Amino acid sequence: MTNEQHTRREFDVIIQGATGFTGTLCAEYLLRQYGANGDLRWALAGRSEQKLREVRSALGPEASGLELIVADSFDSDALLALAQRTRVVLTTVGPYALYGSDLVAACVAAGTHYCDLAGEVQWIRKMIDTHQQQAEQTGAKIVNCCGFDSVPMDIGVWALQEAVREKYGTYCRSISMMVKATKGTASGGTLASMMNLIRESREDRDVARILIHPYSLNPEGEREGPDQRDQQKVVYREDAKSWTAPFVMAGVNTKVVRRSHALARYPYGKEFRYDESVMTGRGFGGWLKGTLMILSLGALVLFASYTPTRNFLQRFVLAKPGEGPDRELQKSGFFNLLQIGVLADGTLVQGKITGDQDPGYGSTSKMLSECAVCLAKDALDTGGGVWTPAAVMARPLIRRLRENAGLTFELKD
Repeated sequence: MTNEQHTRREFDVIIQGATGFTGTLCAEYLLRQYGANGDLRWALAGRSEQKLREVRSALGPEASGLELIVADSFDSDALLALAQRTRVVLTTVGPYALYGSDLVAACVAAGTHYCDLAGEVQWIRKMIDTHQQQAEQTGAKIVNCCGFDSVPMDIGVWALQEAVREKYGTYCRSISMMVKATKGTASGGTLASMMNLIRESREDRDVARILIHPYSLNPEGEREGPDQRDQQKVVYREDAKSWTAPFVMAGVNTKVVRRSHALARYPYGKEFRYDESVMTGRGFGGWLKGTLMILSLGALVLFASYTPTRNFLQRFVLAKPGEGPDRELQKSGFFNLLQIGVLADGTLVQGKITGDQDPGYGSTSKMLSECAVCLAKDALDTGGGVWTPAAVMARPLIRRLRENAGLTFELKD
């Protein structure tokens, strides 16, 4: 597909899943940031015309002219017709392993760029294996993990390395990201994806191996390196003066960062290391907090591993897809991430990443929306393929995140 053909598309962005909780947040953000009749041409899509009308009405009079497109996740013809009308499809319809494959196939076939909130490593690997070659041919840029997992971490590594190179003339040989503080809740969609991921890994050992392998998202033939499995126990970090516990999203984020590095042809060197954890504090209290976190996570995984208890959790305990916190909780949420980098000579550097809203909803909807606008509007020097956020649009995206989405990335003095 030529750039001219791509430019002539009817829309810049179509939100698929606009009637869901996060999809509606994305629509509200685009309306607030770019308007309904401005330079950005966008539309709402979903499987129910009635619910789409309700979302458009709730957006207010300014949104009354937004076009509504009906397309079910399993209607291949409708999805292809949708993809052919727009430069970018932004989708919030998960779990993606259950509902996302046909839409990716449609975007690849139509040469349409695509971004999602997927944190399902086994499905992302499947999309890479299935669509990489055709996406290169059609020019479709397929970008997964465009929310809290894994934009702050993926773009954060790129930002810290750029700042370190400018100041020291070299790159960090390793970076550790630690969650210093956060306020918010995991989205219902994320929890549903986690339940499905655990189910798949129990049923298919190949899925389990993909989840465990630290380089499973790297290109074929480049799935070796110095990193081992993500942190499994409570560890004291002298450089952070804190105990640390495993971070539940590390299994996604670390693999995305490593894929970004591989796609960039290893600018930090093939011995570059990356890991993630959660800071739990000093002393016995910090150790105890970390231990309790591991026990809680272990209990969740145990209950989710068996059909009866998994069904109980999904029905009575966990937030469901489409559900989320009220506006006040979204706005009062935040995240604060610490990066510690080590240069070849042993010099330690620190980076800081912050977000001004609830990471699972408020910040995620802004990040995903800006990824879509970046794909639609910014000049990107990469061709088609299955990409990561940093590999395909790091420089223009970080500008958008700083100016519009309430994120900060800084090298600490």
